[in-house]
Amino acid sequence: MSETTDVKRLSVFKTYKLYVGGKFPRSESGRVYEVSDSKGNWLANAPLASRKDARDAVVAARKAFGGWSGATAYNRGQILYRIAEMLEGRREQFVREVGEAEGLSKSKAAAVVDAAIDRWVWYAGWTDKVAQIAGGGNPVAGPFFNLSTPEPTGVVAVVAPQDSSFLGLVSVIAPVIATGSTTVVIASESAPLPALSLGEVLATSDLPGGVINILTGKASEIAPSLAAHQDVNAIDLTGAGHGSDLARDLEIAAADNLKRVLRPSASPDWTAPQGTERLTAFLETKTVWHPTGSLGASGSAY
Repeated sequence: MSETTDVKRLSVFKTYKLYVGGKFPRSESGRVYEVSDSKGNWLANAPLASRKDARDAVVAARKAFGGWSGATAYNRGQILYRIAEMLEGRREQFVREVGEAEGLSKSKAAAVVDAAIDRWVWYAGWTDKVAQIAGGGNPVAGPFFNLSTPEPTGVVAVVAPQDSSFLGLVSVIAPVIATGSTTVVIASESAPLPALSLGEVLATSDLPGGVINILTGKASEIAPSLAAHQDVNAIDLTGAGHGSDLARDLEIAAADNLKRVLRPSASPDWTAPQGTERLTAFLETKTVWHPTGSLGASGSAY
C-alpha cells in the first residue's frame, strides 16, 4: 500500500511559558498576550506576568543566591561557558526568532546571535578575573594587611532592553550572574520570544534553578513591584527608557531600601565592545584587616 504524499500537516504551535526557579510555570493570572513580527504577523502568545509572578521570581532568586554566590568563580565560568555551548547548538532557532522579532534579514540576525554568544563567552572568562580589577591590597600605617575584595550584591532586578531582544538581553544579564548575583529579568515586551527560548537553554544547562528568572509582559506593570520589593538589592533600569517617567518612578521606589540603581543611558549601542562597567555595577566591597608578623600567627582578622 503506497503512502500518500499530498496530506497537509497541521502546524504544531509552540507554547511559551515563564521561566522561574528552574521551572516553566504559566502566569499566575492565566493571562497571555499576542506577539507579532515586525510586519504585524502573529507569531505566538506569550505569558503576561503579574505582580505575583514577580514576587515568586524574587523568592526563587533569593533561594538560589547562597549557592550561586558561594560557588567558586572558576565554577561559575564553567557554567556560563556551558550555556554558550548550548546557545551555539540552537543557533538556527535563535537566528529565526531574532530575525522575526527585530525585522532583520537572516544574515543580519545571524550576526546578532553570533555576537550574543561571543559576549556570553566573554563574560564567562571574566568570572575569575573581576576580583583582580575590583579588589586589591590597601596601604595602611601599621602591622596589618588591609585587603578589599568584591562580593555579589544579591538579587538584581533587570528591565531588559526593548529594542534588542537577544544581544541586549545577554549584555545585561550575563555580567550580573558572572559576578555571583542572581536576577529577575523582565524581557522585551514586544519581542519576548528569544528570552523565553533562552530559558529553555538555561533549564537544560548546569545553571542552578533560580539564578536567572525570566518574566514577560508589561514592564510598567511588573517593574514597580520589583523596584519596591524589600528583598531585591539592586535594579538595572536599562529597558525603562532614558528620561522616562517609568525610570524616574522606579528609581524613587528603589530608594526605599537603598537599592543600587543602574540608570539607563540615552542610546546604548549593544554591538559595541563591552567594558567592565556592568561587571562592577552590582558588586559590594568587603575590606578585611589582618595582623602581620608575630601577631598574625593566630590568624585573627578584623
